[in-house]
Amino acid sequence: MQAAYRLTLATFALLALCACSRGAADTGEVSREQLFAAQGGADRPFVLDVRTPEEFASGHVPGARNIPIDELASRTGELEAQRQREVVVYCERGSRARKAADALVAAGFTDVKLLAGHMSGWRDAGLPTE
Repeated sequence: MQAAYRLTLATFALLALCACSRGAADTGEVSREQLFAAQGGADRPFVLDVRTPEEFASGHVPGARNIPIDELASRTGELEAQRQREVVVYCERGSRARKAADALVAAGFTDVKLLAGHMSGWRDAGLPTE
């Protein structure tokens, strides 16, 4: 009985360690400057704005696609072509983008990053918007 208990405990610890390290490796941040510079390159990332359509219409990162966080789960299939690309997610300040990034990683997206400073930081830096 003790051996089975130790095995179960060890298995649980290993699974927890894998889950924590997977989450840390799957998402990161990209700076505003890095994203701005990458937009002109051949390997430019796919940029996903998870704000509301009204927020998106008021100004967004050039080339971004808008899928509101509340619709992301039902619309992930629309992003199938982006699955192996770098995906940069942002919202106004960060909480919605973090949820979106977690959902994308859980759906199998391999390179998901958050935009540092999100849209408020992009505007504050004086970077162009559409």
